[in-house]
Amino acid sequence: MAKKRPQTKASRPQQSDRAHAGGADGDVPVVGAREPCPCNSGRRYKACHGRAAAHAVTELVHRPFEGLPGECDWVALRELVPAATVELTLKAGLPEGVPSVTLATVLPMAWPALRRDDGSVLLGLQNDTASGDISRDLADTLQRALVAEPGTPVQGRRAPAESPRLQDLLDPEGAFEPVVHTGFEFWVPDAQNATADVTASLERANDAAIPTVKLTGVDAAYWCETPDKNHLRWVMPHGEDQLLDALARLHAAGRSSLGEGTRLVGSFRAHGLTVPVWDLPTGVTAEDVEKPAAEFAERLATALATDAPLTPEERRARGGLTNRQVTLS
Repeated sequence: MAKKRPQTKASRPQQSDRAHAGGADGDVPVVGAREPCPCNSGRRYKACHGRAAAHAVTELVHRPFEGLPGECDWVALRELVPAATVELTLKAGLPEGVPSVTLATVLPMAWPALRRDDGSVLLGLQNDTASGDISRDLADTLQRALVAEPGTPVQGRRAPAESPRLQDLLDPEGAFEPVVHTGFEFWVPDAQNATADVTASLERANDAAIPTVKLTGVDAAYWCETPDKNHLRWVMPHGEDQLLDALARLHAAGRSSLGEGTRLVGSFRAHGLTVPVWDLPTGVTAEDVEKPAAEFAERLATALATDAPLTPEERRARGGLTNRQVTLS
């Protein structure tokens, strides 16, 4: 069930040492932990203003994409899908000189963002982030990309603690419609003029990408093909306990499969949401599971609406599903 993320990193993106710490003294820049604190207190940064900054970095937001349109797809693109893009809609509209803003699962050289020569912006989703709030880190990167010089990548940094989050920048009424790609050619509109580093990164990413297809009949369900078997990974918005109870009811009744030879094998836990996973025979395509997935969604809705206590068989089924749950984030 493990994901396979494209190996595109030449090195870990460097954090900027000029980001600002939060708190009452928000104008104190972030520096190395052992350097003198810029507030001139005479103490090292880690023993002075670095304490608040360290707290901001380590505090984890369990559902960073909550409240955004397409939260389940945000999670899928962050953790499960190799190559995909989504056009983003900003609350304030596009700045002058920025024709579009596009979210991408991965960018060449693991850049956090890229301002293209034509002024358009690509924002990378699958990068390491400096704090426990992915939404804030991505929003900070996006804001800097909007004003970067055309033709330049944007490096990662520690976002100011009180800076906006994606929920503050993106239009809550904007559509979130992922387009899944077979490879990463969307990186380079003009492949002939790509640098050697970008070309090599593109080749590595394409070699590592698992074929993936988004189902059209249900939300946030992604079929993928691996050498041994295929899988369906379905990000669901329901509360974890409620969903596991419902899945256990269906599993105990023999109604949790997606057809002959398929099997519900467990789930991921990612960014506060649960992702059930089915094993599929090698010959089963994404098109083959469209109808079974839609039928399963109806069975699941009925099971979710049931509040009767679990039977002994259902409790055993729930225990098995829980034991096979893997936390990705």
